[in-house]
Amino acid sequence: MKITDVIVTKFVHKTRKHQDSHGHSHPGPEKDATQAMLTVRADDGSEGYAFQSPDALRPGIVDKYFRPMLIGEDPMARERLWQRIEHQQRGSGGHLADRSIGAVDQALWDLAGRALGLPMHRLIGTYRNKILAYGSIMCGDELEGGLSTPEDYGRFAKTLVARGYKAIKLHTWMPPAKGAPNVKLDIAACAAVRDAVGPDIALMLDGYHWYSRSNALKIGKALEELDFLWFEEPMDETSMSSYRWLSQNLSIPVIGPESAPGKHHTRAEWIRNDASDIMRCGVLNAGGITPMIKVAHLAESHGLDCELHGNGAANLSLCMTVPNCTYYERGLLHPFLDYEVPALYLNTICDPMDEEGYVHAPDIPGIGDDINFDYIRDHQIP
Repeated sequence: MKITDVIVTKFVHKTRKHQDSHGHSHPGPEKDATQAMLTVRADDGSEGYAFQSPDALRPGIVDKYFRPMLIGEDPMARERLWQRIEHQQRGSGGHLADRSIGAVDQALWDLAGRALGLPMHRLIGTYRNKILAYGSIMCGDELEGGLSTPEDYGRFAKTLVARGYKAIKLHTWMPPAKGAPNVKLDIAACAAVRDAVGPDIALMLDGYHWYSRSNALKIGKALEELDFLWFEEPMDETSMSSYRWLSQNLSIPVIGPESAPGKHHTRAEWIRNDASDIMRCGVLNAGGITPMIKVAHLAESHGLDCELHGNGAANLSLCMTVPNCTYYERGLLHPFLDYEVPALYLNTICDPMDEEGYVHAPDIPGIGDDINFDYIRDHQIP
């Protein structure tokens, strides 16, 4: 089997998710959005797919780095192909991003699963067939009845518990929201949710990403009193020493790094330096599935849990293979959005949740996306 082509299909779809100037998602009126699908095709007719932003799959990236590295190669040689592309990153002037590399890696894993008729988690080695999900709440906003007050967070948390969630993670107010960041408001939202759901629901906070050490410590101490499960990304992750300091000064587990560049190499340094109590990584931030597996094994070797960042079929499938992962991140959730409705380019959502709060292992070949190819074809951008 040899790779014969690498194709990017850009298409338009309708969405109610809007991004603010800092990249945070919020609900809004329906609008057109552009998405890209990467296809890796082999000479036996097998194909693998991955969705990513059009910027990460620009023609210059595909033509300069992907096609020369992939065409004519064995698509099952995922490790060799990942290494070949990753070694081009240094000389790319920053154009070859981790997310771009990750899209290729996802498409190769998807191709392997589809060609063999197996879900991806079975290719890696299945550990479990279901995992608890936590409801990951969107960042705070200024929408009446949305997530504009601590009381809004409390009401929405009750709704999530009634839906079946046994764990909830808050993202509080971040710029450009008025007055953000605000230590007191963050703590008030966390307290409102704890009061609303009681002591038996696991709670987490994903904080403002550029708090100072002193403000992060203040919030962390409040989370200890509220019996939160973990404290995530309150500070700039390029300062590993700040996270080591925070971990040493809090009893609540500090989790990270989520967004720090460097894939498994960076996360190995965090583990070596005791910079966090729980390892954090996901397919989008790690450069793909192949390095994500390495991060999970690194963490396991050092007795650390490894919690996967973000939703989606690839992360869900990986959750089924990582024994030191406790939860799947389901979201982002908001009172004004219906998470159970799939994107128009998918036939179904990849992560339906049962009444007990579990999501189950995908059973379709490949990563687990049930793609609506007709919709993509009909809405393709020439």
